[in-house]
Amino acid sequence: MAWIILILSGTLEMVWAAALSASHGLRRWKPTVLFLVALLVSLAGLAWSMRTLPVGTAYAVWVGIGATLTVIWGFATRQERPTAARIALLVLLVASIVGLKVAS
Repeated sequence: MAWIILILSGTLEMVWAAALSASHGLRRWKPTVLFLVALLVSLAGLAWSMRTLPVGTAYAVWVGIGATLTVIWGFATRQERPTAARIALLVLLVASIVGLKVAS
């Protein structure tokens, strides 16, 4: 169960990162509210997961999922340009996240 909560919390990290960007420096209220709610729920899920998972593994997986999904969101919304190097590095990041899960 801790792994499922951690994965969902990592996904919410992407949501709050995208909402923070859309808030234009916390000046737009709807994205700002989404940012705050997603941030709190994401951190709460991370904290709950850390009750049973090692802190280093949980944090690395949480950040890795959030970073990977945020970059993919940037590609999808055309805010970032997908290059072969970026895609290869994302694949390496995902492989590292899976490796941490397997090793735990």
